Amino acid sequence: MRLQIDTPLGPIAGVQSPGHQSFLGIPFAKPPVGGLRFRAPEPPDSWSGVLEARGFRPAAPQGESALPGMSVAETSEDCLYLNVFTPRAGGVGAKPVLFWVHGGGFTAGSASQDLYDGGPLVTRGDVVVVTINYRLGAFGYLSLDGVDSNIGQRDQIAALEWVSDNIESFGGDPENVTIFGESAGGMAVTALLAMPAARGLFRRAISQSGTTHQGYGTDFAGRVGAMLLEEMAMSDVAGLRAAPAESLVEAQLRCMAKARRENMQMPFVPVIDVESMPSHPLEAVASGDARDIPLLVGTNLDEFKLFTLGNRKVTGMGIEALDRRAQSLTAACGGDDSAAQELVETYRSALERRGANSPYEILSAIESDRSFRVPGIRIAEAQSIHQPQTFSYLLTWKSPAARGLLGACHALELPFVFGTLGAPTMDRFAGSGPDADRLSETMMDSWLSFARSGDPNCEALPSWDRYDSDRRATMIFDRDCMLVDAPYDAERAAWDQIL
Repeated sequence: MRLQIDTPLGPIAGVQSPGHQSFLGIPFAKPPVGGLRFRAPEPPDSWSGVLEARGFRPAAPQGESALPGMSVAETSEDCLYLNVFTPRAGGVGAKPVLFWVHGGGFTAGSASQDLYDGGPLVTRGDVVVVTINYRLGAFGYLSLDGVDSNIGQRDQIAALEWVSDNIESFGGDPENVTIFGESAGGMAVTALLAMPAARGLFRRAISQSGTTHQGYGTDFAGRVGAMLLEEMAMSDVAGLRAAPAESLVEAQLRCMAKARRENMQMPFVPVIDVESMPSHPLEAVASGDARDIPLLVGTNLDEFKLFTLGNRKVTGMGIEALDRRAQSLTAACGGDDSAAQELVETYRSALERRGANSPYEILSAIESDRSFRVPGIRIAEAQSIHQPQTFSYLLTWKSPAARGLLGACHALELPFVFGTLGAPTMDRFAGSGPDADRLSETMMDSWLSFARSGDPNCEALPSWDRYDSDRRATMIFDRDCMLVDAPYDAERAAWDQIL
């Protein structure tokens, strides 16, 4: 069934789907091509005819994903489009809006991936869901003279501005917007908390497995920019602006490989910038810049295991290899070798008590906490000082994939939160059956409750108390959900004064 509605920019035609309506591929900015490459987004032009919004538009330029089911079908620099899923466009009563920022290390991903179908959340929760594309990699996060800073973040702000101006036409409440994202998307959410131009465009925030300590510094960004120029054999941004998009993506991939060898795990990230993000997100939150924003933040227990998939050197490592790997933690420990060794021993003892102290399990626990759980705790600690509506979670449900080797790995919460367990390959990745369905319904209801009121409590959960640095109340999501004070706290405390 064909739908048509009027918006401030012009009429839009969408699609009636079972239980909801979809409007796909709506421009929220001018195409960032030609002279607009490496420039902040500009408002879209209006149109006189009917905009056909019945299919997804291309994703931002990127390489092939190494993760199953995460590759995108089509890419283009003309990528600044969003999708709206609504119970009924123009319906009576403004509904809460959930605004999704996809992950992918700021170099991959798309709002069109099956995992991010907004339909199930809309149908279950009577909300409006918006999913967006934004510029990635060098196109969105390059820092050089002649390049606007934090372009990918500014794209997200432009999309939020579009929501503010247009979402009422789709039945949404522009005064009740919750931003949520996972991985790089979760990191983008915390960056938005520190960006003055984003203030007033959303009321609540959910950060899923989003780090708060990668990159950001101007020195770091300068190294990455110089690396890209070297790979392109160019001296300034003028050459980069004229280069084919495909050659930039190829150079970007080479930069990423080189950066990993230099222990720069995410070379393209938001950067501290006087104009757009004047302070580090954690510092901004600690200073109270986001004091009016209720925050839900959490991670998965075994985040790192997703990145070891198929790497037998890691999964089959011995104790000697673990000790060598521990030496790489010295930088995280301020150059103190003894602190790095003490950290490893803390994890070795803690995992031995749980009967899972193989070298691989120890490494996985250290890296999961270093990159995800501890940074998530730090942002919750900082926000809870200013905002009582701060909540923490930990997913411990285990993936059945790879004979259980993945555990509660990175991205595992996504099909539960979106209600997309039926998407291709998700039964093998996340599981299926009554327990999986029940967990998904519980997480959906919790996220929906938070979007409505800033409180994630729902009927299926035990009472979820607010987070503070004394109790560290954390909701465990698994077959049996429970509130636990300070889970895995010896390991968390081992990072104090380090990370």
